Amino acid sequence: MKVERLNKKELEEFCESLGIEIKNKKKQELVEAYYEHERSIIDEAIASGTCLELLKSKIGDLADEYAQNLNEKITARKEEMKGDDNSHYLIYRVLGISNDEGVLIDEYQNTGRFLYKYAGSFLEEAASMCLFFANSKGGKVLVENTQGKKPKTFEIDFLNGNDAIELKWRDATTDGDHITKEHTRVKAIESHGYKPIRVMFYYPQREQAIKIQETLKTIYSGVNGEYYSEDAAWDYLQKTSGYNLKEILTEIAERRDREDNGDK
Repeated sequence: MKVERLNKKELEEFCESLGIEIKNKKKQELVEAYYEHERSIIDEAIASGTCLELLKSKIGDLADEYAQNLNEKITARKEEMKGDDNSHYLIYRVLGISNDEGVLIDEYQNTGRFLYKYAGSFLEEAASMCLFFANSKGGKVLVENTQGKKPKTFEIDFLNGNDAIELKWRDATTDGDHITKEHTRVKAIESHGYKPIRVMFYYPQREQAIKIQETLKTIYSGVNGEYYSEDAAWDYLQKTSGYNLKEILTEIAERRDREDNGDK
């Protein structure tokens, strides 16, 4: 769970459920208290030799949480769509798409947005968890934008020593402005003395998006940074953290497949 996205009341309730003292603590102090709590649990697991089991358990719980939230979002959107104005189906029919096909297309287009959002957030959070288990002193950091006025700060997904790691499940943007924004971000991070490292697990498949990623590779190279994608990204994470996230996720996926098929 990304505790940073909780409001103060939610964060207080969550911390209390973990036995963390919340009295007179500001939100940032509660976030820090949570991570200190997590560090102590990891330290205990390291000492007892059960770190991998703990990591698998936490990623499994995270997957269950995301799956439940995703299902609730999709169910609610499908119900909401039953009351939609479908007069635009006239244009679909003009273009050779039947009403039934139009319903399916709109449904998948709406629910697909949730799937992509949740898939990306889950994978990035699971990858951060692997890094946190390897270096519980590292984590998310904000740095000042030294290259311009907007935005005021840039977020580093995980600062691992001097390595400013950006985690992406996939970047399929075709927006040319993305290059300028990323160049500014990378230069700002470099100016703070960190090495920018981009780790993207799935590569885009469309030509324009691929061109943008090729340009981003050049940008990272220009600041002595590193860029990893696809298999190289999974390998980098395993080498850096010591944990094989892809193997852990494959185990979870196969378990869900068995459950869906009624197997044990």
